[in-house]
Amino acid sequence: MNPLMLTLLVGIFILFGTLIGIYTTNKHKFVDFSIGGAFGVIVALIVMELIPEAYEHLEFSSNVRTVIMLIIMSAVGFMLMQILDKFVPHHEHEDEHHHQHTDDTCHNEHLGHVGVLATTALFIHNLIEGMTLYATALSSIHAGYLLCVGIGLHNIPMGIVVANMLKDKKKSLIATFILIFSTFVGGIIMSVVSPLNDFVIGILIALTLGMLIYLVMMELFGQMRHSKDKVMTIIGVVVGLLIIFFSVTLGGHHH
Repeated sequence: MNPLMLTLLVGIFILFGTLIGIYTTNKHKFVDFSIGGAFGVIVALIVMELIPEAYEHLEFSSNVRTVIMLIIMSAVGFMLMQILDKFVPHHEHEDEHHHQHTDDTCHNEHLGHVGVLATTALFIHNLIEGMTLYATALSSIHAGYLLCVGIGLHNIPMGIVVANMLKDKKKSLIATFILIFSTFVGGIIMSVVSPLNDFVIGILIALTLGMLIYLVMMELFGQMRHSKDKVMTIIGVVVGLLIIFFSVTLGGHHH
């Protein structure tokens, strides 16, 4: 599959999440499973694919210099995600504070406002995600497939959150298609500036690595701890890990 198609495919997961948010009453099981699945896939992806890929592309004459560059670029990616995250409303503890909102109209208006802000921030987030997914798939289509699954599973709760915050079916679907398009645009940008040399691809993979480490440590792990259905979360993690295991066993590493 073309790396550009992966950036479109990963956005479709957001639509799936939005439809769950609009039409499903008991969506916690879906959220808990998809968060666990994303955690399992991304952790295994970081260890088994992205670290070796980044190291290979960034390789200097000295191993120490390569490791230092990998750590620095990963740290930059981590900090970029941290800065971006400050503009995205934290939704994982929404239920804990739900009882504080006695005025539903006021609460819904606030959620609508937050929904617009979240969509704007997520547009930028997905643009970067599309660029990094394309760069990863360009380096290794195998790693691209795995990253697509990991990001996709994480995008399902994102779609549910957009639907919950905007409350309106039409607005939710418009916001969702904007977010789907943003990931694809990120891929298009990368395809226009391609071909990239090995070192630039290595930098982008290292940045992706840092972003995904932030996502696992600061977002997914916290959401897993507050999940309502721990069993579904654990099943999600196991399924995520199994996806990587079978993918690596059956598919092998394609460089």
